[in-house]
Amino acid sequence: MKYFIYFLILSAIGLLIFSGTLVNPDDLVGDQKSFTGVLGILVCLCIIILLFILLLSRKLKERYES
Repeated sequence: MKYFIYFLILSAIGLLIFSGTLVNPDDLVGDQKSFTGVLGILVCLCIIILLFILLLSRKLKERYES
C-alpha cells in the first residue's frame, strides 16, 4: 500500500506539471484553458497534501500498534 501511495503522489506531481503548462500568466482566469490549469494545480496540491497525511497516519498507526 505504501508504494501505491508513492505512485499516486508521483502521478499527482506529473499532473501538476502538466497543468502548469496550461496556465497563461497574462490571463489567469479569463482564458478557459488557463482557468482549467489553475484548477488542476489546486486539485493536485490538495491531493498531495491528503496523501502525505495518509502516509503520516499509517506511520503513527504502525508505531502505536507495536
